[in-house]
Amino acid sequence: MKKKILVLIPCLNEEATLGNVIKNVRKYLPTSRIVVYDNDSSDKTSDVAKKCRVKVRKVYERGKGNVVRKMFSDNYEYNYYIMVDGDNTYDLSNINKMLHHAQNENFDMVIGKRVHKNSKAYRRGHLLGNKIFTYFVTLFFGKHVTDIFSGFRVFSKRFVKTFPVYSNEFEIEAELTIHALEQKHSIKEVDCIYNSRPEGSLSKLSTFSDGIKILRLILMLIKHERPLLFFTFLSLLFFILSIFVGAPVVHDFYMTGLVEKLPSAILGGFLMILSFISFFSGLVLDVIKKMRFENKQVIYQLFKE
Repeated sequence: MKKKILVLIPCLNEEATLGNVIKNVRKYLPTSRIVVYDNDSSDKTSDVAKKCRVKVRKVYERGKGNVVRKMFSDNYEYNYYIMVDGDNTYDLSNINKMLHHAQNENFDMVIGKRVHKNSKAYRRGHLLGNKIFTYFVTLFFGKHVTDIFSGFRVFSKRFVKTFPVYSNEFEIEAELTIHALEQKHSIKEVDCIYNSRPEGSLSKLSTFSDGIKILRLILMLIKHERPLLFFTFLSLLFFILSIFVGAPVVHDFYMTGLVEKLPSAILGGFLMILSFISFFSGLVLDVIKKMRFENKQVIYQLFKE
């Protein structure tokens, strides 16, 4: 039976580039269906899509995470879902290769790993940030994924229908990757040439503000998915601070029999209590996390293609 393929294109003010993206999708996947998700663009993005005879869905709440939530929750019944940005920076020539891995090797997610030959394609801050965040994700979640922020991906239907979206903005790609790693889904990366934005197309990313949002998301997911590690680190931090504040008080008491620094004694004791509370909170939350993990696994296993 022939597999049905849906191509989802999230857009925000991509009037200058969307037409070429649709043209390239039709070139490599002529039998696929294309749906453009317009994130309340102020230009003629929707008009371009309609002119190309493509269905347009409007998402009025700004943020790529909100768009992906809408894309994944809409009542589509396709075997494979392909997400690609509408900025025409991704070379789609390997799209069939990515689809082949998903179809024939049962990968839940195939990532178009960005390979740039043009120095203008990547800002230095974005390139450095990608490496740093990728290192953090690998450190805490094990398996090495080299491009956690790629906006070009192929998903199985099972992955799309069982993925809980938390993010609202550009941190959604990191969330997709971390969810797949945490749930031990099968992931594959395929090289994809990443080009600079064409003339007239502007990036919506902010190196620092979006970087802070992504870091916050990663820390939140570490807290949710690795609570024992997260709270053990907090416990150790409070323990060290308690020793640092309380050691002089204990020394003075041993030498003179007096507690001359009462505020320091109270603070040191309070920090030690926080240390114990943090550690035991991590133990309790780790049990809850394992229960959530098992529930997600059951939902994933019960889902029928």
